[in-house]
Amino acid sequence: MTHILRTATADDAGRLAALAAVTFPLACPPESRPEDIAAHLANTLSEANFRAYLADPAVTVLVIDADGDLRGYSLLVARPARDPEVAAVLSELPCTELSKCYVHPEHHGLGAAAELMHASIGAAAAAGARGLWLGVNSQNARAIRFYEKSGFRKVGTKSFQLGTTVEHDFVMERPVAP
Repeated sequence: MTHILRTATADDAGRLAALAAVTFPLACPPESRPEDIAAHLANTLSEANFRAYLADPAVTVLVIDADGDLRGYSLLVARPARDPEVAAVLSELPCTELSKCYVHPEHHGLGAAAELMHASIGAAAAAGARGLWLGVNSQNARAIRFYEKSGFRKVGTKSFQLGTTVEHDFVMERPVAP
């Protein structure tokens, strides 16, 4: 796969929303209702939302760009955790949230996710974070294995609203330095 890893720009917002529409449903539990997934895509992962993320100075979006076709992205939020359940379990402070980290399914198993994770950890470190945290659905065994392989460990739990359903996530954290 020939590609570059770069920081996203406002011009990427529409392509990011299109990629999110493909990748986000893959992270949901099998019993997730399509209308809940659609609501989340519309309310959180729309082109307008990506424009807002890209305009926020506390947010960094990295993309895997294969000749203008986005094949993966991560979204980092460099501010204290707002959820008290999360804030209570983090120990690597200041800690950046890895809010989103997705690779197109056609690129699973090709090393793209590991490359994106490495760049995300580097971006968090460059921004002054000592730690990186994320929430992952407790039923998403593939993602949990990937995050553990990437140096994250489970430190707690949190709730995640998916449309009308409350999902249960593990909170995972890692230091940004090895």
